[in-house]
Amino acid sequence: MALSVATAAASTSTTFASGRRSTYSQRLPSQSLSSSSFPSALPRGCAARRRAAPASRAAITVRAQAKKSVLIVNTNSGGHAVIGFYFAKELLAAGHAVTVLTVGDEGSDKMKKPPFSRFSELTSAGGKTVWGDPADIGAAVGGASFDAVLDNNGKDLDAVKPVADWAMSAGVGQFLFISSAGIYKPTDEPPHVEGDAVKESAGHVGVEKYIAEQFSSWASFRPQYMIGSGNNKDCEEWFFDRIVRKRPVPIPGNGMQLTNIAHVRDLSSMLALAVENPGAAAGKIFNCVSDRAVTLDGMARLCAAAAGADLEIVHYDPAAVGVEAKKAFPFRNMHFYSEPRAAKEVLGWTSTTNLPEDLKERYAEYASSGRGEKAMTFDLDDKVLAALGKAPASVSV
Repeated sequence: MALSVATAAASTSTTFASGRRSTYSQRLPSQSLSSSSFPSALPRGCAARRRAAPASRAAITVRAQAKKSVLIVNTNSGGHAVIGFYFAKELLAAGHAVTVLTVGDEGSDKMKKPPFSRFSELTSAGGKTVWGDPADIGAAVGGASFDAVLDNNGKDLDAVKPVADWAMSAGVGQFLFISSAGIYKPTDEPPHVEGDAVKESAGHVGVEKYIAEQFSSWASFRPQYMIGSGNNKDCEEWFFDRIVRKRPVPIPGNGMQLTNIAHVRDLSSMLALAVENPGAAAGKIFNCVSDRAVTLDGMARLCAAAAGADLEIVHYDPAAVGVEAKKAFPFRNMHFYSEPRAAKEVLGWTSTTNLPEDLKERYAEYASSGRGEKAMTFDLDDKVLAALGKAPASVSV
């Protein structure tokens, strides 16, 4: 990574060279926020967006910031919970004060799963963990004050507005939001970059517009698929489940669809740079992803290599075999990937995701968990195989 959190917090300033002259501008609260102007980034039609050689390199000076007190409002389900966990660990390692407010009850069954079961790693590093209702966030945090707040929970304005309104009333200087790259409209010109058209009806878009109106220092981060220790949403595990059982891996379409899979440390490092450099991040949208794509077939092959196992891929047409791809496969059955251009240009961020090596780490964790020996059924797989004239596997392990 070009700049670690610890380096950003040092007493010196660091200068980065961006890939081209930055045209991102800070949105002030008084500016209107229409679909044509939101977000503040390079428009798709701009000649500098792609293909043209950059006219010059703009030096971005990232100045040292004092240690911060940061509140992370963390979801209690889904794959995004691990973002808050890694973000907290990175901030704590840099000397910042961190409170993680997890939605719900500390005694719930959800808290027995990672990353929640690993919260002792945060408290042992000096972090504070609390549980409660984001709708009554003031009571949950006991009147504590914060320099920055990250909402890593809400997917629409109903969920995020109470947190944002409390942050405004409490004088929080910076508001960060975990959005989603899923809000981009399909494009004939991938990858998605900041400024591409979004689905105006998406809940995340409503949140981004609201916080842009309320805060002078705000930023939104749009992740895609992620991997990393502590993730509790199947991604690479879906492939491992089939590979270790010597089952075919059914992939919809021709397998050449491109997607983006980032290690969660990349997401947390990008967020940490925004906290360290609020002036640079203010009013920006960031695609919170790695800087390389992978094909669906490529993901299967990399998982097999990580497991040291043979691989058989079976391609199929979901409509022809009578299954819904979104239920039978963990990724979108289309080109779906974005590029972290803004983070590189504005924050001097660098991706560290190395998918082949990261998958080896993930397979070691998978193997040690014993999941590969557990009994499983593969009903949708077997339906696909039967429709293709292949006999479904007679055993599940």
